[in-house]
Amino acid sequence: MQPVLIRVVYFLLGIAAFVLAVPSLAHAEHEGKLQVLLLGDSTTIGSVCRITNPTGPHLEDVVRLLLATDKELPPTNVINQGRDGEFIHGLLTGGRYDREIAKLPGIDYVFIRYGLNDQAKREDFANNFPKDFHDLIARLHKDFPQANIIPTSVIPYLSADADARINTLIKKVAEDEKLPMFDLYTRYQTELTQGPNMLNYRRYGLDRIPEQHRTWVQPFVRGGSVVVMDNQLDAHFRDLPGWFSDRHPNLAGYHVIGDETAKYLAKLIKEKKAAEKKP
Repeated sequence: MQPVLIRVVYFLLGIAAFVLAVPSLAHAEHEGKLQVLLLGDSTTIGSVCRITNPTGPHLEDVVRLLLATDKELPPTNVINQGRDGEFIHGLLTGGRYDREIAKLPGIDYVFIRYGLNDQAKREDFANNFPKDFHDLIARLHKDFPQANIIPTSVIPYLSADADARINTLIKKVAEDEKLPMFDLYTRYQTELTQGPNMLNYRRYGLDRIPEQHRTWVQPFVRGGSVVVMDNQLDAHFRDLPGWFSDRHPNLAGYHVIGDETAKYLAKLIKEKKAAEKKP
């Protein structure tokens, strides 16, 4: 091989080595957009809303569209990886994390919102839930070393005391990890002062609806239950035991979650951008 050619080959190999090393230093931005990952349970994915209103906008759409209204922010892609019934230990040990999360490209921000199912499904919840949370954060740091990890409070769902116990554990995890905790609970609770059932849908077994009404409510039946996103059937069924018991967010609830998330994230992005400009 000619000496000049040898030098060219070594030069190209050097460039290749440099390019391979750059991702550890550069932003995780993928395809020109910041990548935002939402991890959580049914209150994150909103599966029932996707059945009744398939075109949305759903939580990830709300966050993305609101961020886009601020021209100081870069384009974003928001990925909703919430799952019905999920809890952290199940996510990590059931294989879903490895199949669906670990290989996502260029994640910049991760919002983690678990706890509701964990308290019901995880044995020794008070000790194991924080441990599971730390384990999840460690995996995320390993797989997405450039990502900002954001532990997030649950929304008002169980009872004031039960929700507070979960959020206290999440706050302690965030403090131990030296991460910011995103308090979604306070905004959601404040919105509920405008009407205690305005942010949750109604889902009620058809077999529990008085028989004389079961024919005309058929357009509202989904999977054996009467499901409505708002108060349109309250006039008929508000006095039925448990009519308001399902506390999952409706579309309005996801606008509250999305609005608060977008505000919080916009602030983080701008603060990071300002810090990078400093000499």
